[in-house]
Amino acid sequence: MSNNPARDALLARLAFRLKILGGTAIALAVIGLAVYFLAPRVLLRGAIAWQTWRDGLHQQSVQVGDTRWVYVEGGKAGGPPLVLLHGYGGTYADWLMAAKYLTGNFHVVVPDLPGWGASTRLPDADYGYAAQVERLHGFVAALHLGEVALAGHSMGGAIAGLYAAKYPKDVAALVLADSAGVPFKETAFVRELKAGKSPFDLDNRADFKHLEGLLFAKPPSVPPRIQDVFVDKSKAERAFDNKVLRAITAPGERDALAAKLPDITAPTLAIWCKDDQIIDVSALSAIRKGLTHAPNIGVTELLGCGHMSIMEKPQEVAQSITRFVLLP
Repeated sequence: MSNNPARDALLARLAFRLKILGGTAIALAVIGLAVYFLAPRVLLRGAIAWQTWRDGLHQQSVQVGDTRWVYVEGGKAGGPPLVLLHGYGGTYADWLMAAKYLTGNFHVVVPDLPGWGASTRLPDADYGYAAQVERLHGFVAALHLGEVALAGHSMGGAIAGLYAAKYPKDVAALVLADSAGVPFKETAFVRELKAGKSPFDLDNRADFKHLEGLLFAKPPSVPPRIQDVFVDKSKAERAFDNKVLRAITAPGERDALAAKLPDITAPTLAIWCKDDQIIDVSALSAIRKGLTHAPNIGVTELLGCGHMSIMEKPQEVAQSITRFVLLP
C-alpha cells in the first residue's frame, strides 16, 4: 500500500478520466465510421458547414420572385461588397477555400445559383445565361448591395460578364476566373462533348476520377464513399445538368459573353490556370480583344492548376482579386 493516499487518489481519478476519454474517443470513431459508410452525404454536408462557420460565413436565404436564394455571407462589416458566382455543377462551397482570404477586406456574398445547390430549381424553367442574369439582378437588389465587385468562375464567369454588360452601373469591378462564354482552343473536355459523352455524367468511381483529372492539375484525395456522393448526385440530377449544359454550349450561347465584352465598362480582371483542360487559357486572347471599353484590364495566369483555380490556388486567386479591386 502506498504511503501517499492523496497521490493515490489523484492517480485513480486521472486513470478514471482517461478511461472515460478513451471510451468517448472510441465511441466517436465508431460513429464517424458509421456515418462515413452509411451516410457519407451527411459527412460531406457537415464538413462544408464546419468550413463555412470556421471562416466566419453564415448561411442565409432570401426569396426573390419565385426563387429562394441560399447563400453564405460574412467578412468585413461595411467593406466593399464582393459577390462570388460558382460554375456548372457547383455550389457556394466551390468558393470557400478562396473566400477565407477575402473576408478580411470585403463583405463577401456567395450564393448557390438558382437551380444549383440549395437554391430553388423550378421544373421546366430556363437556367441559361440570360435568365440567370435577370435572377442575379433581382438577388443583388433584394440584398441592397448597391454597386458590387462581381467575380464568376467558369459558367459563373459568363453570367458575371453578361451581368456587367447589361447592368454596368451595378458593377464596380468584374473578375472572370476560367470563364465560359468566349472562344478558346479545343480541349479534351470539348472533344468528349463532341463525341457525345459529358465527363460530368458520373456512373461510377472511375468516372469521378476521370472528371477530377480534367478539372484539377493535382486532383485532391477524395475518400471512396465521398466519391459515391458525387456519383449518386450526378445520376439523380442528370436530366437537369444536361439540359443546362446543352443550353450554355449551344451554337448561339457558347460564345455569348464574347459578343457582349465591348459593352463592359467596369475594370476587369481575368484569372486563368495555364493547364486548364476544360476552358483553355487561349480564351484570354478573346477577352483582351473584346474588352474595348473597360478602363482597366488585368490578367493573372497561374501555374500548377487546372480548371478549378479557385480550389487549387485559392490564396493566389484571392490575392489577385484583392489587389485588382482595392489598389489604385
